[in-house]
Amino acid sequence: MTDTDMLPESWRGVLGEELQKPYFKELTDFVEEERAKGPVYPPREEVFAALDATPYDRVKVLILGQDPYHGEGQGHGLCFSVRPGVKTPPSLRNIYKEMKEELGHPIPDNGYLMPWAEQGVLLLNAVLTVRAGEANSHKGKGWEKVTDAVIRAVAERSDPAVFVLWGNYAQKKLPLIDEERHVVVKGAHPSPLSAKKFFGSRPFTQINEAVAAQGHEPIDWRIPDLG
Repeated sequence: MTDTDMLPESWRGVLGEELQKPYFKELTDFVEEERAKGPVYPPREEVFAALDATPYDRVKVLILGQDPYHGEGQGHGLCFSVRPGVKTPPSLRNIYKEMKEELGHPIPDNGYLMPWAEQGVLLLNAVLTVRAGEANSHKGKGWEKVTDAVIRAVAERSDPAVFVLWGNYAQKKLPLIDEERHVVVKGAHPSPLSAKKFFGSRPFTQINEAVAAQGHEPIDWRIPDLG
């Protein structure tokens, strides 16, 4: 089974052609070679987990991350999110701190963001795989072309969405988005290196005001404790 077969049905119509291009075969061959040498995250069946969790026609918000967490058991295909039972990483801790300060929601005991994805928040990384223990190890191998196609597909819908671009890396994707039709929420990255600028940026309020103005139900940002 190829990664193409795993593409969720709702995305096949808009991404199918992209995955027929020669570079995608080279990319999947590269990832398979990497898996043969050692652990690659996320597991093969979760590479397209973000697209699986948030169907194409249900995307209200697209949050762009960089590449998957590279620690064992962390990444499961949604940017910034970790599996239940895994310690909440620093960037997500900072997102939670801002959420608490801004909205008054308690900081949850887990980093599992599936409740956001199920409400229409596409948690997309620009690069969809990573070698264990080596951040950015699969950068520049072709995933960016795939995820640019995802961004373009959402940007080309008649139904508007909100694009959340935290940090310089994400903001390089601005040319793919028509800002007249969609709303772009920009800000510093929540990583510890730039968190001082991230805190106080009130992204959740900006996102929900835009989502409501676009005629959609706002996102409930609370993440339930898993205890």
